[in-house]
Amino acid sequence: MESGFEQIKRVAHLPTRIASEFAKRIYDGALQPGDKLPTEHALSKSFGVSRTVVREAIAQLRSEGLVETRQGVGAFVRERPARQILLEDAKSMDRRNFRDLYQLRVPLEMEAAALAATHHTAEQMEALNAALAQISASEDWGNSGVAADLDFHRIIAESTGNNYFAQFIGAISDRISHVIAIARTEGQLEEVIERTIEEHTAIRDAIRTKDPVMARAAMRRHLIGSAQRVGLTIEFYV
Repeated sequence: MESGFEQIKRVAHLPTRIASEFAKRIYDGALQPGDKLPTEHALSKSFGVSRTVVREAIAQLRSEGLVETRQGVGAFVRERPARQILLEDAKSMDRRNFRDLYQLRVPLEMEAAALAATHHTAEQMEALNAALAQISASEDWGNSGVAADLDFHRIIAESTGNNYFAQFIGAISDRISHVIAIARTEGQLEEVIERTIEEHTAIRDAIRTKDPVMARAAMRRHLIGSAQRVGLTIEFYV
């Protein structure tokens, strides 16, 4: 399978750019459900990046619900809903778009956390713990850390027992990862890391103890903190 991809210039957060290239092909129909993506080695050569960057791009596509990975086999395009939410390219987002994104995320993800506290399975709790461990242990805070952060929020959405939450988070996940990446470049990195881990741990603990009220409150605190880390002060009414 010929990739037809152009090599990408070495700029900030390459995995997101590579994931966007694949997402466009999937939405345009150039890649169909069931199609296998090229190998990490082939993609690394096509894009002119390391295999680590390719892995993070595939992880982001998985978080967006666009591909599934099969151990020892590869990554495949997933079946997807007939209707998709069409939004502006993440790279074109400005501060107003950031504000609009948080105004959507606050009520959506607060309720998702509350529902996840009530409906999560043991397997989903295990996956959430693994995502939190990856956030905490990540050495590449700008790439693997972002992917793990996105995974954390995706797992919560999937744990609601309501597939629409997962679909919505998947639809806006590239915007979320873009803002996460910016937040990690604009503040004191050590402080950002410490606060981010603390906030995610509080969310995980509330979900683990099946406390929807605390889960909702912990998610609210996290999103307020996240908005502040990109210089936003937003009025929240929930």
